[in-house]
Amino acid sequence: MEAIIETKELRKVYIMGIQQVEALKSVDLKIFKNEYVALMGPSGSGKSTLMNLLGCLDTPSSGEYFLNGINVSTMDDDDLASVRNKQIGFVFQTFNLLPRLSALENVALPLVYAGYSRSARLAKARDVLGQVGLSDRVEHKPNELSGGQRQRVAIARALVNDPAIILADEPTGNLDSKTSLEIMDIFGTLHKAGNTVILVTHEPDIAEFAHRTVKLRDGLIESDEMNTHVVASGGRH
Repeated sequence: MEAIIETKELRKVYIMGIQQVEALKSVDLKIFKNEYVALMGPSGSGKSTLMNLLGCLDTPSSGEYFLNGINVSTMDDDDLASVRNKQIGFVFQTFNLLPRLSALENVALPLVYAGYSRSARLAKARDVLGQVGLSDRVEHKPNELSGGQRQRVAIARALVNDPAIILADEPTGNLDSKTSLEIMDIFGTLHKAGNTVILVTHEPDIAEFAHRTVKLRDGLIESDEMNTHVVASGGRH
């Protein structure tokens, strides 16, 4: 089975004045198609740096990163942007929605860069909003939606390009417990539909939804384990 993500001795060093900060030391990681993986670790463990590298938001100081068999570690910013738009759907803790646009327009936005006509963009966005249970909220602006509804819009926007990978960074960080469970149910449904889901979280109960947990500490992988109870039950209890 071919890995959709493979890193080899991935390293990231930040220069802070005269100091060098080694955020990632040497990370070897394989993630396969249709896996559901949680990246965990305390603040400063390197998990956000790793997520930025996996999401093609940043480039490594050394080492290699293969995404869908393509070495993206040496790409320039324009090529990385193209890979991001086609291959990766992002969901952020802060939703990152544009306040003046409706839910429908926010979701359709990535399709502008993909060259869709306006009518095709809106039709596809409407369809994806239906998938996350927001058919009746398509014309609402973000300030007219609850936190959970805003995150659903953000998930729909991540899905609209049919990405190979959904990368979620603390997606329940700004939500209450009940809404968090509803959002995690959506990720579970997306995974069952064949999506590869990578979840960055510092909350053990959220990581429990994933089928595999990779823990980082001090820029290195500390452990990489299957959540056997989740896999055995075909989902979380």
